[in-house]
Amino acid sequence: MPQSRPLARPRGAAGFRIDPFDLRLFGAVAEAGSITAGAREMHLSLSAASTRLQNLEHALGAALLVRSKQGVVPTDAGRTLRRHAGRLQRDMEALHAEMSAHAHGVRSSVRVLCNTAAMTEYLPALLGRFLVTHPDIDVDLRELGSPDVLRTMRQEHADIGIVADYVDTEGLNTRVFREDRLVVLQPAQGSRAGRRALRFADVIDQPFVGLPAESGLSRFLQAQALRQGRGLHHRVRVRSLDAVAALVADGAGIAVVPAVAAARLASARITVRPLADAWATRRLLLCTAVGTEPGAGAAALLRFLSEAS
Repeated sequence: MPQSRPLARPRGAAGFRIDPFDLRLFGAVAEAGSITAGAREMHLSLSAASTRLQNLEHALGAALLVRSKQGVVPTDAGRTLRRHAGRLQRDMEALHAEMSAHAHGVRSSVRVLCNTAAMTEYLPALLGRFLVTHPDIDVDLRELGSPDVLRTMRQEHADIGIVADYVDTEGLNTRVFREDRLVVLQPAQGSRAGRRALRFADVIDQPFVGLPAESGLSRFLQAQALRQGRGLHHRVRVRSLDAVAALVADGAGIAVVPAVAAARLASARITVRPLADAWATRRLLLCTAVGTEPGAGAAALLRFLSEAS
């Protein structure tokens, strides 16, 4: 189907502000494939919806829709706008939710970025205690690999970071949070070598069970394998360490997990073996920006986590 030619940008369009309502209207029309249906969903008349869409196209200087008797389909520019519009709408919803929380007396929100071990094993119980005793503070918690945590911290897009000490934390304030050792989980059936320590090279060619590829732990282990010129073969990836341990117990493969998780998930069907590699014993560090005073909520959480160490 031929696409419409880009519209000429009118004078003064560079200063035109896009109305979030128009983005929602465009998304509704694109989803329905019909301006009439999209207008109905947004409680507009057909003529009002058409006018708003035309103004949006002129403001952006590009045709967003190909119109025909069968309905409308987005142009390449329309598909680009739709992709960004969805993200902007989600951000606006998050903004409204946070501002609503402030309006109802929540004084602060603390953004925390952390690696897999901190997210799955250490923070849940601690944050539960903190949130109960600090009803005026919300915590926005996200898992990232340690290098990504540091990158975001240096851009001042988070209040507190928790990373493993194999990364360079220069330029940030740090303090020790926990020691984190990695161990190997193997199916107990067929494991005849007791519980002696293993080197990563001893198991790297075996089939693995692991977390999603984007998780901090998965990315860390993949990096260690690549340093040895190898790759890891994952038979399956699942969302939680509990599921990883269950699959290992069933004999689906082996796994490398934090020792604290292995202790929690221990069973007669799993053999736990220490990893002998130096990188397998890590310290988790609490990180904050240098030269910037944390907000009251961030300071309270940092103090709580430090004292709980």
